[in-house]
Amino acid sequence: MILWQTLRFAVGGLAANKVRSALTMLGVLIGVASVILLLAVGNGSSVAVKDSITSLGTNSLTVSSGSAAGGARAASSVKKLTVADAKALATDADASTAIKSVAPVVTTSGTALYGNVSYSPGSIVGTYPAYFETANQKVVKGEYFTEDDVLGSRKVAVLGATTAKQLFDTEDPVGKRIVLGGTPFTVVGVLQAKGGSGFTDPDDVVIAPLPTVQNAFTGFGAVNQILVQAASADTTTAAQSEITRVLLAAHAIADPGKADFRITNQASLLTARESTTKTFTVLLGAVAAISLLVGGIGITNIMLVTVTERTREIGIRKALGAPRAVILGQFLTESTLLSVIGAGLGVAAGMAGSHFSIVGIKPVIIPESVLGAFGIAVAIGLFFGSYPANRAASLRPIDALRHE
Repeated sequence: MILWQTLRFAVGGLAANKVRSALTMLGVLIGVASVILLLAVGNGSSVAVKDSITSLGTNSLTVSSGSAAGGARAASSVKKLTVADAKALATDADASTAIKSVAPVVTTSGTALYGNVSYSPGSIVGTYPAYFETANQKVVKGEYFTEDDVLGSRKVAVLGATTAKQLFDTEDPVGKRIVLGGTPFTVVGVLQAKGGSGFTDPDDVVIAPLPTVQNAFTGFGAVNQILVQAASADTTTAAQSEITRVLLAAHAIADPGKADFRITNQASLLTARESTTKTFTVLLGAVAAISLLVGGIGITNIMLVTVTERTREIGIRKALGAPRAVILGQFLTESTLLSVIGAGLGVAAGMAGSHFSIVGIKPVIIPESVLGAFGIAVAIGLFFGSYPANRAASLRPIDALRHE
C-alpha cells in the first residue's frame, strides 16, 4: 500500500509539470539513444571491414610496390612490379606447395557505354583468370574469361553486379557489347553481388584480360599489384617467404630490409583492422556516455527545483506524521521514473535509428549496449536524484511551513 501511494504521489508530481518532466526525459532519451546508435555504428564499421577483408579469403596475399621499411627508399628508386614478376612467381608456384595461383592486376578508370546509357564504373581491372578465385569473385551469369582470352588479348569482360545493373537494368548482359574507352568489349559474365562495405562498392567493377586493358588504357608497363593465393590458410607464412625470396632475386636485392615491395597478409590485416575498429567503437561509446552524464545533471537540477517549489507540501506532510523514508522514497521514485521512461524511449529511438545507414555504414546493434545504456540511465537517475531527495527528506517541518 505504501509503495502504491509513493508511486501515485510521484506520478502526480511529474504530471504537475509536464513540460519540465518531458524535457528532462528528453535529455535521458538522447543520451541512451546516442550510446546505442554510436556503438552500433562502430560495430557496423567493424563488421563491414571484416566482411570486406574476409571476402578475399584468409589465404590471399597482396604484393604491391613500395618500401617494406616504411619509405626508407626514395619513390624514384623503387622498382615497380611488372608482369615479369608475376610470371616469376607463377613459375616458382609450379614447384612450390605453398603457392596455388598468381594474378597480376592493373586498375584504371573510364566510361562504359551501352546504347544510350553512359556509366563510369568504380574501377576497370585487367588481370588473369586466377584473379577470380583468389579474390573470391563468383559468377552468377555467364562465365569467366579464360587463359586463351588472355593469350589472344580478346576484348571480353566480366561485370560486377552494380555495373551490370547501371548499364543493363533488368536486361541480361551476357553476350551484349559495351564500349570502354572507345574499345568494344563483349560481356561474358556477371559477378555475384558482394554488397557495399562502407564508402566503396566492390560490385562496381569491370574485369577484363590484362593485355586487353593494358592495350586500351594503361600501356604495357608496371602493374598495380599482384594477387597470390596460398595453397591454404596454413601455408600463408610459407607463401609469403616464397614471394619474398623470388622478388628479391628478380629485383637484384640482397638485403631483405631494402625490399622495394610490400606483402599484405589478409589474416594479419584483419587482426589489425579489428583492433582499430574496436578502439574506434570504444571512443564513440565514451563520447556518447557524456550525454548520459548531462542527462543525469539535468535530473538533479529539475529535482532541486521541484523540492524548492514543494517545500510547503513537504512541511505539511511531515507535520501530519509522514516519516523521512516516505519523503525520501517519493522524490527518489520521481527521479527514477524520469530516467526509466526517458531510457525506455531512448532504447526505442536507438533501435529504430539502427534501421538506417549512417555515413554509408549499416549500424549493427550490440545487445549488451542496449541493456547497459538502460541500466546506467536508471542508475544515473537514482544517483543524481538522491541528493535532492535527501534534501527534501531532511527538511524540518517548521522550516518547511515557513517557506514562501
